[in-house]
Amino acid sequence: MKNKEIVKTRRNFLKTSGTAAIGSTVALNFLVPGTSSAMNNNTLKVGLIGCGGRGTGAANQALNADNNVILTAMADVFEERIVESLSNLKELHDDKVKVENKQKYAGFDAYQKVIDSDVDVIILATPPVFRPLQLEKAVAAGKHIFCEKPMAVDAPGIRRALEAAKKAKKKNLSLVSGFCWRFHSPKRETFGKILNGDIGEVHTIYNTYNTGELWSKPWQPEWSDMEKKMRNWLYYNWISGDHIVEQAIHSIDMGSWALNDRQPTSVTATGGRQVRTEDVFGNIFDHFAVVFDYDNGAKSFHFSRQQKNCSRSYAVEMLGSKGRCVVDVIRRQHEIFGENPWRYRGEGNDMYQQEHDDLFASIRNNKPIYDGDWMLQSNMMAIMGRMAAYSGQTITWEEAWNSDENLGPDPEDYSWELVYEGPPVAKPGITKFI
Repeated sequence: MKNKEIVKTRRNFLKTSGTAAIGSTVALNFLVPGTSSAMNNNTLKVGLIGCGGRGTGAANQALNADNNVILTAMADVFEERIVESLSNLKELHDDKVKVENKQKYAGFDAYQKVIDSDVDVIILATPPVFRPLQLEKAVAAGKHIFCEKPMAVDAPGIRRALEAAKKAKKKNLSLVSGFCWRFHSPKRETFGKILNGDIGEVHTIYNTYNTGELWSKPWQPEWSDMEKKMRNWLYYNWISGDHIVEQAIHSIDMGSWALNDRQPTSVTATGGRQVRTEDVFGNIFDHFAVVFDYDNGAKSFHFSRQQKNCSRSYAVEMLGSKGRCVVDVIRRQHEIFGENPWRYRGEGNDMYQQEHDDLFASIRNNKPIYDGDWMLQSNMMAIMGRMAAYSGQTITWEEAWNSDENLGPDPEDYSWELVYEGPPVAKPGITKFI
């Protein structure tokens, strides 16, 4: 990898609020915890940063992944989320949840207190804007990391996260991404066949993430400006990256996987805000259409939307010189047509659980997993798709990678007193690429 470039559904967790990724076929796997030994030198301590539905689910999976794992520290900007998450986790893992009152941290600086504790593994599950900073701090502290997607919301954040990832690799720390489909057994076998040449040279990819509207929380009069935004973080591109980065990135990542994570040369896109126009929906688009071009002539087409009462699609179709492959999340289809016809007929697995099974096995076996390069390339692809749609311009990888656009304030400056309106809703042809 060159230094300045990366070369060449979640189910609700018990009572915890959270929205399923449409078409998710795998529920949280509430395994009966294994017999837990008393804390000893082999006990792995977990710290959870971000106690919403995704973070709580990830903590549950971490505790399921190894018999000698305990949760010892938790952080979130909202104290009530810590309380709710802790209650749910205790219900499932009473003997593995060892979080004392002094190890529950609330506020914007709470993440650092978890990192500074004696945990061995950090789960990063806050809104995406905080990820580069928290990844950087966790690596500096020598922690193994599960890093939810996306890893950043803009190019400066990606560059910061990549530097942290490289340091994790040098330190022999495991860094496992939250791109869950890469841990799904049917998709691992299917994409393995694609990369083995079963449909020949892949020249065209079509992927979708067309879903309905997601949740929003009505503004309360007692909330500060910052609290309104943090409780509806999905709808502010400086916190979430917009839905192409926060949600549809899964389909973009599968498209990249099919091309063996080859780096695109440029991107052209369109998008807009047709339906979701109320103030509570912040400044993001509700639909995108993106074309990634590659130096070998391949093209990858991506479509995503969050609009209610519209048809839904969550799939990747790959066309090659010897056939085509369809991976359809909603229909649970993994099938190859052409010279080498095949259909996956095996068992599925809980991909969310597999992420943590692999992570903890890598720590126990002293064989660190490093997902840094490809996970950040997929993240950058989603960001450059948004850049092209917002501006209406065709953007090269070099231009996107070197962009100095910070969508919002430095995450270290966040506070409940902060008032930041953020960029206006983009207007293609008027909004400038920076």
